[in-house]
Amino acid sequence: MNSLEFLSEDVRSVPLAHQQEELHHPDHELLDSYSRAVVSAVQRVGPAVVHIQVKGSHGEGAGSGFVFTPDGFILTNSHVVHGASSLFVSTPAGERFPADVVGDDPDTDLAVVRSSAGALSLPLGSSRKLAVGQLVIAIGNPLGFQNTVTAGVVSAMDRTMRSRSGILIDGVIQTDAALNPGNSGGPLVDSRGQVVGVNTATIMGAQGICFAIGADTARFVASRLIRDGRVRRSYTGVMGQGVALHRRVVRYYDLATDSGLLVLNVVPGAPAHRGGLRERDIVVQFAGSTVANVDDLHRLLTDDRSGVGCEVRVVRGTELLKLTITPQPRTE
Repeated sequence: MNSLEFLSEDVRSVPLAHQQEELHHPDHELLDSYSRAVVSAVQRVGPAVVHIQVKGSHGEGAGSGFVFTPDGFILTNSHVVHGASSLFVSTPAGERFPADVVGDDPDTDLAVVRSSAGALSLPLGSSRKLAVGQLVIAIGNPLGFQNTVTAGVVSAMDRTMRSRSGILIDGVIQTDAALNPGNSGGPLVDSRGQVVGVNTATIMGAQGICFAIGADTARFVASRLIRDGRVRRSYTGVMGQGVALHRRVVRYYDLATDSGLLVLNVVPGAPAHRGGLRERDIVVQFAGSTVANVDDLHRLLTDDRSGVGCEVRVVRGTELLKLTITPQPRTE
């Protein structure tokens, strides 16, 4: 018996029922379901993702972005368009349009540009309910390869990274969806095609460690950039991350939120330090508004808060305390 006959005999020796079982293995169904989720999300999202080409005083560059309003506003990264003298965006259909920078916020590495690139848009979803391990999909134009799709999971939430302006960005999403130069500014979406983040950075030399600015931060920043062309902020000197509160504390004090902002660092001499805020305090309310995470606090620290004493409620151990913090104007 030659080898071919042996292999044929070996295959015939496998019972037909067993072969059918292999074909209908539960793992295959799971993989097919995963594939359908990714394909469906990409079909919904892909047409709104654009390639951004930039000319500036330091030469030429490129990145990604996505149309997020029907009238042509495009969200991208600040470092993609900062200092641009001319911009062009290209659609997946191959059309190319001139674009203008509407506003730029280096502190969150976000920017808004505008062009007439198509009518399809991706409304911003929310990153609040993302869970570690959840499927996420990144679409962008890495290294000039347009509309490249990668998928992975949420590796961690509430990471802190330093922006190119030197300011720490809180509430950042960490993912292992592969990102490369040129992905910057593209959307990070969930399995339903909802935008949950804006891809922004990788750690050079590392594998599977990539970051995105949360959609809630992006929504706030984008609205201010469209309105004012910049984001005006006040400053307290607090760095922290969102955490769950103990249910007994929530019930005992009848709190309006079951999570708060855990203070990880208070800058010495800053308004928060002068107001008595300490590390490990959990901020649950600022100026009468609920604070459940970093994004909530950032939205409340508008320029009109500068110089105004704000009541801050914090959980310290098992006590609920009231402090007064007077934010100061943010120096550029």
